[in-house]
Amino acid sequence: MREFSVPATTTVADDENLTDMVWANAERFGGTVSFRRRVDGTWIDVTAADFAAQVLAVSKGLIAAGLQRGDRVALMSKTRYEWTLLDFAIWAAGCATVPIYETSSADQVEWILTDSGAKAVVLETAAHRAEVDSVVDRLSEVGHVWQIDGPTDGGAAGAVDELTALGSDIDDREAHQRRREVGADELATLIYTSGTTGRPKGCELTHRNLLAEARAEIHAFPQLMQPGNSMLMFLPLAHVLARAVAIGCIYGRTTLGHTGDVKDLISDLGSFRPTFVLAVPRVFEKVYNTAKQKAHAEGKGRIFDLAEETAVAHSKAHDDGGAGIGLRLKHLVFDKLVYGKLRAALGGRCIAAVSGGAPLGERLAHFYRGIGVAVLEGYGLTETTAAATVNVENAFKIGTVGRPVAGTTVRIAEDGEILIKGDVVFRSYWNNPTATEESLEDGWFHTGDLGSLDDEGFLRITGRKKEIIVTAGGKNVAPAVLEDHLRAHPLISQCMVVGDKKPFIGALVTIDPEFLPSWLANHGRKETTTAAELVDDPELRAEVQKAIDEANKAVSRAEQIKQFRILPEDFTEATGELTPSMKLKRNKVAENHARTIESIYA
Repeated sequence: MREFSVPATTTVADDENLTDMVWANAERFGGTVSFRRRVDGTWIDVTAADFAAQVLAVSKGLIAAGLQRGDRVALMSKTRYEWTLLDFAIWAAGCATVPIYETSSADQVEWILTDSGAKAVVLETAAHRAEVDSVVDRLSEVGHVWQIDGPTDGGAAGAVDELTALGSDIDDREAHQRRREVGADELATLIYTSGTTGRPKGCELTHRNLLAEARAEIHAFPQLMQPGNSMLMFLPLAHVLARAVAIGCIYGRTTLGHTGDVKDLISDLGSFRPTFVLAVPRVFEKVYNTAKQKAHAEGKGRIFDLAEETAVAHSKAHDDGGAGIGLRLKHLVFDKLVYGKLRAALGGRCIAAVSGGAPLGERLAHFYRGIGVAVLEGYGLTETTAAATVNVENAFKIGTVGRPVAGTTVRIAEDGEILIKGDVVFRSYWNNPTATEESLEDGWFHTGDLGSLDDEGFLRITGRKKEIIVTAGGKNVAPAVLEDHLRAHPLISQCMVVGDKKPFIGALVTIDPEFLPSWLANHGRKETTTAAELVDDPELRAEVQKAIDEANKAVSRAEQIKQFRILPEDFTEATGELTPSMKLKRNKVAENHARTIESIYA
């Protein structure tokens, strides 16, 4: 199949905007708990009426500060309640939000603020303030800088209180008039793409884009995004996926919680007890690897391994007519011994999870469905306002990223590139007509990803067009297939497949620092030994080789990894080898490890 469409269930009217949901909820369902906010270790309810009042108060402060309709306001903070509050207040003031990852460097911050022409910045901490202060002298457009946590001397209120006080003399009617003037096709947010090659590009998303995505999400997940359910957000809200799902929760009156400190994630999940979670594959891999590591360390490894095999078999049987009585009985036993404890780690009430950003891997997808938490994988980009396709409860095919969301069409071009059309597709790149013309053609967005559609309209991702490696023998190799398999191994943190214009395929591998101590203990080694001391260790190399042998089963002989090198340090954002959304910057990795790559082919 070359093309598959799913009709829209609703249309976005020209005079709608994202703030309408805030006042519709406040007026019709004012007592609904829209948020549960973490305050001094306790979750405090915030009703729809409370949220609307706070959004209005902060928006009045932005108006009083002199910000005009259409102005860009940058927002740099970890995931927290104030992020979402400020986002909606910026829209209510008629402005557009420019999110910045709280881990961004001063150089990245300067580029985004300069290119976007931001008139104001809201940031979180004193460290962020110092970072912005180091470049703000070169930014003539920036007129205001507000800090959420307030100055470190404690002498002034934080951004929310400061803006609320600033806008106290603005008439409510004036503020409402400002927000009502904004139409569906006006800019809502300017999100800078990861920048795996070159400078990040500003992606213009309108109110129509985000409203279409929110409605498509609710249509896709009616059992999850409904009043009375809850979702704990821990992904960075600077990422389009997290932001779009947060908006969908507010639209669908699903109670939303925020936590920005993933070190306390298990504790937060236990106290918040969400109905569903949103995560990237690395989180699901970590939960699985940690549970497996703990079981083996406590001498219960055999039980866990049998439980894992049973969960995978039970999930696969789901697609082949259902499990037999023997498998059902084994599953029931392991549900009490193992699966229930894993579900408890997600809060005990979690019925499903939504995953995006990268492929999860079929075995892990079967494992999670087998333990009773289906991980619904989707696919999309910043340019498609997050999910363009997604697996849903009643149309779920492991190994795929689902069918198009409502109102969206997916087409596979002659060269295998995935093209997307619909109201979720962005309007253009900011200040970059050349890039816009290259990626948008007659409403079709050229994703740069490669894939295929099956006869039921399910999309399968096979690689990235720009990442295709062509060996000296002329073989085209998509590195993603091998890399996704390798990263699923608990010992491997990151990997990059190499071999362009070379006689065979090689790989750079980094070791997961969290899993390494367990591996060392199981092999009678000192747990303080570092990966740097083990790059040539025969036992460690043998373990990595086993993972590579398993990954090689997924590809043809000509595409298989023949040689690999273990690197002494992991890829990080600080070294410039990863983007804030954990995507690999291949050019930077190749530059940093040029000698090591050459040694593979020496």
